[in-house]
Amino acid sequence: MTGRTTAATAADRPAPAAAGSAGAARLNLTLATIGFMVNFWAWALLGPLGPGLKERLGLSFAAQSLLVAVPIVVGSLGRIPVGALTDRLGARVMFPIVTLATVVPVLVLAYAQSSYAALIVAGFFLGIGGTTFAIGVPLVSGWYPPARRGFALGVFGVGMGGTAIANFTTVRLANAYGDRAPFFLVAAILVAYAAVAYALIRDAPGRSSGRSPWERTAAAARLTTTWQLCLLYAVGFGGFVAFSVYLPAYLRTSYSLSISDAALRTAGFVVLAVAARPIGGWLSDRFHPVPVLVACFSGVAVLAVIQAFQPPLIPLGTIAFLGMAGLLGAASGAVFALVGKLAPSDKVGAVTGLVGAAGGLGGFVPPLIMGWVFSLEGSYSIGLMLLSDVALAAAVYTAVKMAGLARNRLA
Repeated sequence: MTGRTTAATAADRPAPAAAGSAGAARLNLTLATIGFMVNFWAWALLGPLGPGLKERLGLSFAAQSLLVAVPIVVGSLGRIPVGALTDRLGARVMFPIVTLATVVPVLVLAYAQSSYAALIVAGFFLGIGGTTFAIGVPLVSGWYPPARRGFALGVFGVGMGGTAIANFTTVRLANAYGDRAPFFLVAAILVAYAAVAYALIRDAPGRSSGRSPWERTAAAARLTTTWQLCLLYAVGFGGFVAFSVYLPAYLRTSYSLSISDAALRTAGFVVLAVAARPIGGWLSDRFHPVPVLVACFSGVAVLAVIQAFQPPLIPLGTIAFLGMAGLLGAASGAVFALVGKLAPSDKVGAVTGLVGAAGGLGGFVPPLIMGWVFSLEGSYSIGLMLLSDVALAAAVYTAVKMAGLARNRLA
């Protein structure tokens, strides 16, 4: 309770940048969102190619699940040091460095598609692109006061639409211009963005950089609020990530869709989740994140049960998936509205790193479980029922353990 109260008190103080230029705030929000989007585009490249690689290389469902999950776990755990380093060095330094580092595995993947081992290794380093989330949140939080931070972070969260771009374009580009075309295009865009980011991004005035990244991470880990947020984000954003990377395989197996059709439907899922994220942030600013999260998690629990019975894709299956997309996107926005309200201003990056890692890891586990259960039972129903149980547990936990935040309106 002490950690939570301290966090809330510190976060409530006006941000040093609150008196800064509104134009500068909008510019940095725009650049952070674009950076998040292009790096997430790179991070998600293997997802839409997964079914085709499975057939070409003769992979099992478990092996395919591991292939698309490796970048997720690396990108998730990498957010911890990257978030702490952002508190120390600033987003102007970290965005170009991480973006350029992502170029290397993208180019390697252009030439490594005939070897499963090479794909796993390249996918491991592709996870670097997923760490940019922990760079953008402290940058945006520094430029916006607490009263507007939820919506601003929701807008930044639109960058996760990079996964939709990957699903819309990757298979089509590969079919039209060759297997290497998507990777060459993404690599060129990443290089261009790194140059723009270094030239134009500015960290908010008053940013503190005195303590080491590891001290910041340790201090953030001592806050009770950090671990509560980790739990909620593991369910909300983790559920989104799990569907965005595994839905092409699920749709192809359960509904016999073509690879391109499955990728396009997954892109629609992602687009809706992306659009719902700022709505979740706006609702959290207007009311409070706690009731928003309870409603979102409860809705996901109901829809996951419906989909567990594998209804016809049109209309019931589509309604269930799109409903879960909107609710998971809104829940992700609500969690980070809570981060913006509760995290001390000098620890936003470190808290974001830990919470973001939890969200990514929450997306790493379900594809592996789904692939493993399907290999044993030949059905995805058990995995979807487990998702329903977890979402319901998150709703109950939020309503019971975090209701005091809504009652006291600490934010």
